[in-house]
Formats: sequence, C-alpha cells, structure tokens
Amino acid sequence: MSRTTQQLFDLTGKTALITGGSRGLGLQMAHALGEVGARIMLAARKADELEAATAELQAAGIDARWVAADCADEASLQKLVSETLQRMGDVDILVNNAGATWGAPAQSHPVSAWDKVMNLNVRGYFLLSQLIGKHCMIECGGRIINVASIAGLGGNPSGMTTLAYNTSKGAVINFTRALACEWGQYNINVNAICPGFFPSKMTAGTLAALGEDRLKAGAPLRRLGDDEDLKGVTLLFASAAGKHITGQCLAVDGGVSAVVGG
Repeated sequence: MSRTTQQLFDLTGKTALITGGSRGLGLQMAHALGEVGARIMLAARKADELEAATAELQAAGIDARWVAADCADEASLQKLVSETLQRMGDVDILVNNAGATWGAPAQSHPVSAWDKVMNLNVRGYFLLSQLIGKHCMIECGGRIINVASIAGLGGNPSGMTTLAYNTSKGAVINFTRALACEWGQYNINVNAICPGFFPSKMTAGTLAALGEDRLKAGAPLRRLGDDEDLKGVTLLFASAAGKHITGQCLAVDGGVSAVVGG
C-alpha cells in the first residue's frame, strides 16, 4: 500500500546536518526539517549564534544540537563529521548552506577574496559531501541539499559586482548534477535550491545597492523571500516525497529567473 502524504513527508528518526544553520536561510531550513521530526545538528563558526539558534529550535520542540566549525577548513570539517557521528549517529540529510560573498569590480577583485568565496562555497561543499558520503551515505543512502542561488543561473542586474559569488554558485549547480549522477547508485539524492533575494545579513549590501523596491518590482510575484519560503522545497528534497527527484536545481525567487532578459 502506498504511503499517505503525511507519511511521505515525515522525517521522524532522521538526522540532518545543516551548515550555516545558525541564522537566515539555514535556520529556516532547520525549522522545516525539525518540525516534521528530524533531529538537527547545526554547524557554523560562531558559538554564540549557534547557541541562540539551538535554543530557538529547542523551544519549538525540536531535538537540536550544535558544533562550531569553519566549513572552509578541511580539518574543521573532519572534526564536525566525527563529532556529529559520535553524538547523533549516521547523517541522513546533509544541507550544504554555509556561504560567503564579496562585492568588487572584476578588474580589481582581490584574489584572496576570490579564494575565500570559492573555498567555502564550492570546496567546502565538496569536502563535507565526500566525508558524509564515505562515513555513512554510500552505505545507507541519504539526501544532500546544496544551497546555490539564482546568481548561479546567469549574470547580474546592473550595479551588482559579485563575480566570485556568481561563479561559485554556478559551480554548485553543476556539482549538484554531477554528484547526483555519480551517487544515484547508492540511493543518494542530490538536489540544489536556488534562492532569489531574501533579506539577510549576507544580502544586506545588495539590498542597499539595488533598492528593495527595485528588486520587488523585478519579481513577477512583487515580493522578496520570507522566513517560510524555503520550507516546502527543503522538506520535499529531504523526505520520501522527493525520492524520485535528483540532480535538480529549483529556483525559489518569486519568478525572477523566469523573466526573459531579466
């Protein structure tokens, strides 16, 4: 007998590791998974922000814990994986969300800033996926959700100078497709979410430079993303409801990426 919709979306007994989970989109995704039964491990660099986020999740009745980690550093990621497996067992759902951006014209973009963005946004995703894959998912299956961006789908509105960020997110999109093809044989689903403009600490500069009203006007839905808009797609990609979806990159952007010449 086929499962009910409620059963397909239920994550009771599953463990999710979410990087960059202490605030913004990462914390929103943590709520989404925890609200349907998943146990949550948050990872980010700042312990105080992790403590506050974990307390918020626990107050909502979610089993949540945290580990401080620099997701651009291989040794730190190895420690993160080791501690997560020791404290929570196998990881069923990995959300690669930790990211960085840098605004500078291409002709004067610091190489050190380029490397910082690439090391976290691309190399960090690869290293953590590889570690989790080797330690549990290749044997037991699982779900990997990579947070890309609509910035990885094309260029920029006039006035934006985020070459490294756009390049990194384009890499994440193809990393997602390639890994999905390679790891499908192990019952590992790999998908990417491509958010549009969501108010956050990381996008504050973009919002200020381009203007919130202008960004809203450029979206068919005439709005920015809010603190609920990633919950549905996160749950779909993480649960049995999405068991036949892999290698996909879904834009959650109010329709911005559908605008011809936008």
